[in-house]
Parts: sequence; structure tokens; C-alpha cells
Amino acid sequence: MTEPAAGAAAEPAAGAAGAAAGEAPRDHRGLQRRVVAVLAAGQVLGGLGTGAALGLGALLVADVSGSPAWSGMAATMGTLGAALLAVPLATLALRRGRRVSLTTGALVAVLGSLVVVAAAVADLLPLLLLGILALGAATTLNLQARFAATDLAAPARRGRDLSLVVWATTIGAVAGPNLYEPGEGLARALGLPPLAGGFVVAAVAQALGAVVYVAGLRPDPLLLAAADEAARTPVVATPAPRAGGLRVLAGSGAARRAVLTVALSHAVMVALMSMTPVHLVEHGATLSAVGVTISLHVAGMFALSPVFGALADRWGRRQVVLVGQALLLAALVLVLVASRSHTAVVVALVLLGLGWSAATVAGSTLVVTAVDAPQRPALQGVADALMSLAGAVGGALAGPALALVGFPGLAGVLVALVAVTTAVQLRPAPRPRADAAA
Repeated sequence: MTEPAAGAAAEPAAGAAGAAAGEAPRDHRGLQRRVVAVLAAGQVLGGLGTGAALGLGALLVADVSGSPAWSGMAATMGTLGAALLAVPLATLALRRGRRVSLTTGALVAVLGSLVVVAAAVADLLPLLLLGILALGAATTLNLQARFAATDLAAPARRGRDLSLVVWATTIGAVAGPNLYEPGEGLARALGLPPLAGGFVVAAVAQALGAVVYVAGLRPDPLLLAAADEAARTPVVATPAPRAGGLRVLAGSGAARRAVLTVALSHAVMVALMSMTPVHLVEHGATLSAVGVTISLHVAGMFALSPVFGALADRWGRRQVVLVGQALLLAALVLVLVASRSHTAVVVALVLLGLGWSAATVAGSTLVVTAVDAPQRPALQGVADALMSLAGAVGGALAGPALALVGFPGLAGVLVALVAVTTAVQLRPAPRPRADAAA
């Protein structure tokens, strides 16, 4: 059974009594707009910090280790950190709300950034990898924030509200890589190694993001959504226990399909993107040129996410996922045939970002709609963990693959992951759950 083209048709609203289909309860509409604005502001700051460090991690690991073969460990440790923190932060959100969870993630990212700076000064690879592991919290809170945008969202607007928060990352994340050279100047002023300056910027930006979440997410959207759900759920003598995220995943074909989509798409993006700075520097590119390339890639990741969100609500989430796979494939083919051209690599990285955006926005919305409301936070934590683990594996294998078969060979291997995701999405869709609209 194929997914209905319109999100409103596939997901009838289940708001307060008397609310029209596809509309949020009236008393939450203004709050939902404020929640999205606060999450967007936090994402701008978080994106600035992540963007300032993006790409520098691989270069710093290569510099400290003395071998470009280790450079993939930057993406590996960052995404592994995100995977390890995803379920704890989702559990914290379930118990204490999004405000506490997102703030905690931002503070862990601050700590990670400072550890990276200390490791660069001491020239210690193990400490550097530990700091990058903790800095993975920035990715975790970035992923969790997109789900937070759907806590109070109307069913027909879930894709759009989620994508607006993803889009907000564009401002900081695009500007961040262009701070590479100013970061070097900051590092010199502070007496630090040149590549450490971007991580100082990351620490400050994440700290400001924590302040935004603490001050702005009152009342907490997830706790309020849970209270609404409890108010409209008939009282039973023995409430059903909440299932863990893995059990929810095992019991839902739609959830497995959605999580596999976001995980494999993320693995493709991380593997190719993480090796791009190393490939470009080995072919004579300056740090400034690398920064521009990564900025354009990040713009592709986030700038058009509202468009993909609106299309997911209007055309159907599966269709937009398939658009994303087509864009990923185009990026990989371009690298296969023209990796020696800096211009071709830039275009490929933009296409890579656009493909990731389409697959992640639509796939994340499928995660939200795969199960009923009480099960969502647990499933979201597992989805983020598996997404990050897939990226960690991709980053870990990308470095050796680059050394063995080169940048084009790496792209050729990644084509197989795109093929798997496409095949999964082309299979008939499982029947949507009637209770997944709430």
C-alpha cells in the first residue's frame, strides 16, 4: 500500500476536541510558533559551532597523528559520540523534557570542544579523539531538536515545522567553515595551535545555545504534549508500560523502514564529506578553499530543507526520500568521473548535501509518523543512535578506503548504500498506523 501523497490525508489530526482535521489545538498554536523559533535560534548557534569545527577535525587528527589514514577517525569519533549520547539524551527528554535534554547536550559539546583544544596544545591523539567523541553531543542535540519541533505540531505541518528547524542550522553552519582562517588568527592571539581556533568558536557558540534552550523552552513542548496525550487517553486500571526504543523498532515495519533510510543516507554523506578536506588538501587546495567547499556542502544540507519539508507533506514522504537518493547518486557519479576537478568536487558536495537533506527531512518525518505518540521519544532516540552509528562506521571505513582506492573508489563503494535505500523505499509501504496521527 503506497503512502498517500498529502500528509494531511495520511495523518488525520488528533488534537483537542473540536479541532479541525490537520490543525493543532488552538491554545498551542502560538506556543508552537515560539517553540520553533527558539529551536531555530539554538540551531543557528549550534550550527555556527559545528560548522567552525567541521572539516578541521579531520585535518587536526591527521596533523596530530602524522598520517592522513587516521583522518577518518574524526568523523568516526564524532558520530560515535552522537550515537552513544542519543538514547541517554532521549531518555532524559522523556523524563525531564526537551529543555533539560537539549541544554545538557549543548554543555557536553562545550566540554568536548575545550578538550579538543587541550589535546591540540598537548599534541595527544587519544585525548583529541576523546574530545571529538564528546563534541558529538552537538550532532545529537541537532538531531533531537528537529524532533522537538514536531511535539506540538499539527499532523499536516510536521514535515514543514521539522524542516524549518533543520533549515535554521544553515546560517551558522555555512558561516562556520568560513571562520577557518579567522580561527587561525584567534588561535595565534591565544597562543594555541592554528587548527584549534575553530574549536574555541565552537565552545562559545554551544554555550550561547544552552542559554537559549534554558530560557526559551518554557513550558516544555514534550512535557506539554505528554500531558495532552494523558488528558485525552481514557484512564485504565493498569497503564501499559512504555516499550524501549529497540522494542518499538522491532515491532514496527514502518519504523524499521524509516530508520534504515535516515541511517544509510547519513552514512553516505559522512563518509564522502569527511574525506573531502583531506582529498582537496592533498591536491593543493588551501584551507580557505576547503572552507568554501564545506560551506557550500552545508548550504546544500540545510538551505532547502523547508522546500523538502513542504514537498514531503504535499507529495508524500517516500517520494521525497527517493528524490534524495537520486541526488546522492548524482553526487557519487560526479566524484567517480571528475574527482581531480575542484569545481566538480564542489558541485558533488552540494548535491550530496541536497540529497542528505531530502532523505533526512522526509525520513525523519516517517520516523515520527511510524508509531503512536507515547512511543515516539524512545524510537527517536534509537533512530538518532543508529543514524549516528551508521555515520561512525562510514567515517571509520572512509579513511582506509581513501588510502586504498582513492576518492573515486570511495564514491563507488557508497553507490551500493544508495541502491539499498532505494530498493527499501520502492517496496510496498506497510499500512499506516491509525494512532500515529496524534
